[in-house]
Amino acid sequence: MNIRHKIFIIDDDKFLLGIYRKKFELKGVAVDVAWDTEDALIKLRGGIDADVVLLDIVMPGMDGIELLAIIRKENLVPNAAVIMLTNENSQEQIQKAKTFGIKGYIIKAVNTPTDIVAQVSEIANLSNK
Repeated sequence: MNIRHKIFIIDDDKFLLGIYRKKFELKGVAVDVAWDTEDALIKLRGGIDADVVLLDIVMPGMDGIELLAIIRKENLVPNAAVIMLTNENSQEQIQKAKTFGIKGYIIKAVNTPTDIVAQVSEIANLSNK
């Protein structure tokens, strides 16, 4: 299968990470994952290449918004579309994430993994890249 896109998923839910990884790989997308923000920062600072970064907010230690602030401040993955993929649905958190130039905000609890793959593909325009 010809890999045309790369996605980096940061989420502390290993079960969901496995499901998302499989769903994206079935669509021909290369997937890298991090289970926490520390691991994510190591990979990001190491030069990981991604077209899309899917980022959970609620994680142990540093949360996803704090990580996003570092990603922007250090200009990590500058060309990647950052999409929040979380169960955090407060307007305050959504607005805070938007101040960091996210491309989308998807609530996990109300979407199936198949729906999430479709939404990410649409938001990041993966079918046309």
